[in-house]
Amino acid sequence: MTQPFRLSTGGAIQRDHPVSFQFDGRRYTGYRGDTLASALLANGIHLVGRSFKYHCARGVLTCGSEEPNALVELRRNARREPNTRATTIELYHGLDASSQNRWPSLRFDLLSLNVLAAPLLVAGFYYKTFMWPASFWEPVYERLIRRAAGLGRAAREADADSYESCHRHCDVLVVGAGPAGIAAALNAARQGVRVLLCDENASLGGRLLYERDLVDGKPAVDWLAHKVQAFSRFPNLCVLRRTTVFGAYDHNVYGAVERVADHVSQPLPGQPRQRRWTIRAQRTVIATGAHERPLVFPGNDLPGVMLASAVRAYANRFAVAVGRRVVVVTNNDDAYQTAIDLTVAGIATPLIVDTRQRSGMIADVARAAGIDVRTSTLPKRAVGGRRVRALELMTSAGQPAGRVACDCLAMSGGFNPVVHLASQQGAKPTWSEPAVGYVPSADLPQVHVVGAARGVYALADCLLDGEGAGSGYVSAARPLAGYGDAQPPQPLWSVAANGKAFVDFQNDVTLADLELAAREGYVSPEHAKRYTTLGMATDQGKTSNINALGILAQVQGKAISAMGPVTYRPPYTPVAIGSFAGHRRGHDFLPIRRTAMQQWHERAGAVFIQVGHWLRAGYYPRPGETPQQTIDRETTAVRTTAGLCDVSTLGKIELFGPDAVEFLNRLYVNGWSTLAVNKARYGLMLREDGFVFDDGTVTRLGDEHFFITTTTANAGAVLAHMEYCHQCVWPDLDVAFCSVTEQWAAMSLAGPRARRVLARVVSTDVSNEALPFMGVVKTMIDNVPVRVFRISFSGELAYEINTPWGFGQAVWERLMATGADLGLVPYGLEALNVLRIEKGHVTGAEIDGRTTAADLGFARMMNDRKDFIGRMLAKRPGLVDPIRPALVGIKAVDATVRLRSGAQITLPTTASAALSTQPSLGHVTSVAFSPTLKRWIGLALVADSRARIGEHLYASSPLHHEATPVEIVEPCFIDQDGRRLHA
Repeated sequence: MTQPFRLSTGGAIQRDHPVSFQFDGRRYTGYRGDTLASALLANGIHLVGRSFKYHCARGVLTCGSEEPNALVELRRNARREPNTRATTIELYHGLDASSQNRWPSLRFDLLSLNVLAAPLLVAGFYYKTFMWPASFWEPVYERLIRRAAGLGRAAREADADSYESCHRHCDVLVVGAGPAGIAAALNAARQGVRVLLCDENASLGGRLLYERDLVDGKPAVDWLAHKVQAFSRFPNLCVLRRTTVFGAYDHNVYGAVERVADHVSQPLPGQPRQRRWTIRAQRTVIATGAHERPLVFPGNDLPGVMLASAVRAYANRFAVAVGRRVVVVTNNDDAYQTAIDLTVAGIATPLIVDTRQRSGMIADVARAAGIDVRTSTLPKRAVGGRRVRALELMTSAGQPAGRVACDCLAMSGGFNPVVHLASQQGAKPTWSEPAVGYVPSADLPQVHVVGAARGVYALADCLLDGEGAGSGYVSAARPLAGYGDAQPPQPLWSVAANGKAFVDFQNDVTLADLELAAREGYVSPEHAKRYTTLGMATDQGKTSNINALGILAQVQGKAISAMGPVTYRPPYTPVAIGSFAGHRRGHDFLPIRRTAMQQWHERAGAVFIQVGHWLRAGYYPRPGETPQQTIDRETTAVRTTAGLCDVSTLGKIELFGPDAVEFLNRLYVNGWSTLAVNKARYGLMLREDGFVFDDGTVTRLGDEHFFITTTTANAGAVLAHMEYCHQCVWPDLDVAFCSVTEQWAAMSLAGPRARRVLARVVSTDVSNEALPFMGVVKTMIDNVPVRVFRISFSGELAYEINTPWGFGQAVWERLMATGADLGLVPYGLEALNVLRIEKGHVTGAEIDGRTTAADLGFARMMNDRKDFIGRMLAKRPGLVDPIRPALVGIKAVDATVRLRSGAQITLPTTASAALSTQPSLGHVTSVAFSPTLKRWIGLALVADSRARIGEHLYASSPLHHEATPVEIVEPCFIDQDGRRLHA
């Protein structure tokens, strides 16, 4: 028979919609409205997982997001999701779940033998074991820790789903749709303000979903249906179901995750799996309810030992009998209702064990239902293996009190208000004797904590509490925290008996572990938490933290109020990283940017390289050419005729203002006061710590107008740096600046024939006398305005031509057509790299955040007659040490041998010694094959560089198992006197 533990009547499930699902490869049936946990229990599956350390058998403990045991792996392949709580997974057709943390199977887990080693695996064993001998750390201990770490298996493929990030503003945010939250939302909506109600479940109602209480004379579920239907009358009330508010931040900002499609096998096309909300509220009502506390006694971790409220929920809401014979153990009145409801549902409940000396009036109702009630009795030990079979009892004095058979044990140690969101905002929880739990110390500005979240448990009081907060005030008649007229609980933090009593079910932290931690001095909750790993599992201590505080207080002979609560931090429940990223991944995170000449490059057959955000032409192969042949041809053309390169991606910033010169003087190491109008100058800026930040050119276009270029990669960083300096460091300077990178298309025309090409298309004189090196002229090309800068990065006669972006392709095509007979060719980033290495020019490979101006040969640029960012820290002894690695050139001794970027420079010795035993003198930053020199050359940073010019060393690359003899030379390989540059 399928679903042998399903009750024949009752529940909120849809019995006319059966749902087929799989667990550990076996097929089962449930109903629409089930969770995976309720469907498994209905099918008699109580063993659902294994604990982390001992691999003990674990069953469902709760019915909500606080579940520590029933963690499963959901779906397969790219959609595989580990550590998903079965208690929150809505059942759907085709659901495929697997147990985890077991081998080879759930029922026969060989790693459960770990329990035999329990005397060795006590609290803090890792601190004591992994300290000696020290030589064991890397080869033994680290490998063992890495193999043992983690819970569940992450998907190896890229996430197949999409996510969204959205924002929401509201006047009143209500977190939690239990009775207090519903009352608050409706009352706030009646005021005409914008109300947002968020609840983590698909169905609204909280505890009312599984209670048989009466509200306003109606059954709770009917009252709830009426109120939820009333929501439709308020267009100003928005309800987000399946939405967990996971974090509270300053100024009433909240983070929430809406599980849009987690309840289906996969999202519809175009539908996100999850949506992350950033919510900004004027006022907030926190109605997050409370979690039931387990009891700590030997055997409390067996499958079939559950929280009493969860047992009641499975029976009333899901029509599931979690056992045939249920025993209730409690220290409060609430669990009595579980026993009564089970009896009404036809489930045998022979006994209620009340640890208190006397019970409340509800005990008479239980006895009238035929249930035996024993007070002053404690659970001595739960007996069983893969499921509980019996409960041994003892008196409060420690005397044996018999044994009762059962296949389910419903336990209740009271309730813990869910104070997480209030605590995250600074309302430190304090112990409340009436509530027998930690409650927020005080209401925060514009934040009201209501209902069970502040220890108000009676249903009528919760409704009154919520209504007052929804109206925007806290009435004088607001209920005090507590259990109303019920007999208050009597805290029971642990039962002294033989056997393992678990406090943290997932991480296998026992009562003995906490007692040991206290004996060894870890009496602070935060210290004990780290020493024992208590509260550090995926449930973040929701079912264990308060019991642990009580136990630590009990061991020290203190009241729990003297202990102080643990710290609650976001997220409240685990959040998928994808929901934080939203659409910002792949090209949506790093969008491809294309220059104005992109279409021309594509038609020319360019092979593209992604550089930062930009797509740049790497080289332009002709039919039959290899990539190296193409790069050699383009490089040779620039050296012998002319080439045209797209350099639009360089960062461009325009600077204005009467204090512009002073601003530049403070940013750059060199001075700018003497720079004439229509002249350019190379500039270098440092970080505050004295290392090189970026380089580029600065052109003076007017007395108070400057044009700045930066490297492609640092365009945004330099602009942000300038903004920071202007706003925070020198707000008194009268300057203004903005990025114009996308306003100007830029191309570099370089080579011996570059001037002849340019002269054919511009309307002004571009002779050496009219436009000398580092000069600038504004002119026209076919009635299109252009700026022509006499600047070279290739070492050849060169011009950088800037034109408004929309005219970029037209100007490019005009230049290419005009220079065709002069041998003009397009050249890409690869050839540009060869040209700059031949000339000894540095890029990001050398400006890597670890080099100084002196390291790169720019020490003389640093103007000591003025102050600038990084000036003082650049003089630290370690940064001015003459033997620091500095820029040099290298060339292979054998011209036919290839060099490797990243290779280490080592002393001359045998090749094998160079690869293994020789200390590094520096490293190779850039390499290229020079068609001009017919050999491999490169740039490197080498210690004591000036003394090593002409010396033969090794370039050792262990990755390629190569040790190449190289000669250290000057970094400039071509045109050392600059004749080509100034031609």
